Amino acid sequence: MPLALLALTISAYAIGTTEFVIVGLLPVIAADLGVSLPSAGLLVSLYALGVAIGAPVLTALTGRVPRKILLLSLMVLFTAGNLLAWQAPGYTSLVTARILTGLAHGVFFSIGTTIATSLVPREKAASAIAIMFTGLTVALVTGVPLGTGVPLGTVIGQHFGWRETFLAVSALGLVAFIGSLVFVPSGIQHSAPASLVQQVRVLAQPRLLLVYATTALGYGGSFIAFTYLAPILQDVSGFSAGTVSLVLLVYGVSVAVGNIWGGKLADRHGAIRALQVVFLGLAAVLFVLTFTAHNPWLAVATVLLWGAVAFGNVPGLQVYVVQQAERVTPQAVDVAAGLNIAAFNLGIAGGALAGGAIVEHLGLMHTPWIGAIVVLGALGLTTFMGRLDRKLPATVPSSALPRRAVSAH
Repeated sequence: MPLALLALTISAYAIGTTEFVIVGLLPVIAADLGVSLPSAGLLVSLYALGVAIGAPVLTALTGRVPRKILLLSLMVLFTAGNLLAWQAPGYTSLVTARILTGLAHGVFFSIGTTIATSLVPREKAASAIAIMFTGLTVALVTGVPLGTGVPLGTVIGQHFGWRETFLAVSALGLVAFIGSLVFVPSGIQHSAPASLVQQVRVLAQPRLLLVYATTALGYGGSFIAFTYLAPILQDVSGFSAGTVSLVLLVYGVSVAVGNIWGGKLADRHGAIRALQVVFLGLAAVLFVLTFTAHNPWLAVATVLLWGAVAFGNVPGLQVYVVQQAERVTPQAVDVAAGLNIAAFNLGIAGGALAGGAIVEHLGLMHTPWIGAIVVLGALGLTTFMGRLDRKLPATVPSSALPRRAVSAH
């Protein structure tokens, strides 16, 4: 693994941690700052809004900035935002800090995709993206307090105070900055920035909109059930709170392995075929969980399989959106990739909201099978995109990232 790619992975872990860890700290923050729990909840949604805005808009506005300088600037913004959260005197300043770090998040994953692929041969593009996103997936498991699980960030917040959690994340940001400064090459080339018209055209491209819809559905379906995984393990499977934490740790290891596997699958068989396999496997696991959750051993086995496919679609989706952007909007590839990051976050937020409504009106164990149906929607869109690809007169092999996407960014 190139050390520069490792530096990107550490950056992704730091950024993912600050996104997810806030969930477990909301009650403590609300009590400390004297605000309601719904108001504290805005710290989650406003961060996601910062990501959704920052990914496409700031990526477009920073098109002329050299990639390494932009990467380092983002880590400075990220670290400063978390330091501001650490010392936030009140609710308003904490909201400001969250928005700032959300902006850094969006742009990082937009340019990180093309930086990662520039570090390896083009036939390894999906694997490079998978390695970088491993940082985000591990952060998801160590940062999200699923029910009674006790992730690392929440432990810090509960024992040392919620402010110290942001101080710890700032330290991660500093490590990521130093790693990028030392190991990421300075000569990363990128194309001329897209004009405003070219940027807007990204949203007018049906092929790109199909990818964004696939991303949102795939993650939305998974998060309908994932948001309530710990309550399922405790209330239905009968695990204790401590055992749930161990099961989630196993899930996290499986996620990391599955993410790398998804990248290799996309490199070997093409993005579309890899996505079909992953989405089909994800839907099947969610359906099976509906029946196996009542048996502790079968529940653990199902969760292990779930982790293996939960984030295996990330490399294929990111590679595919770059492939399509190179074909239909070649001057706005980074912007197109940024919008896919926004689609990830919209899917996660929408899935969590839908899961809450399902639990409230139907019950906890309806989340897995309904999530599976939504994931099947993503599978259907993926198959449709594959058929459209076969109708193209000169299709770029889906197993290889277009040369320009690697060398020109």
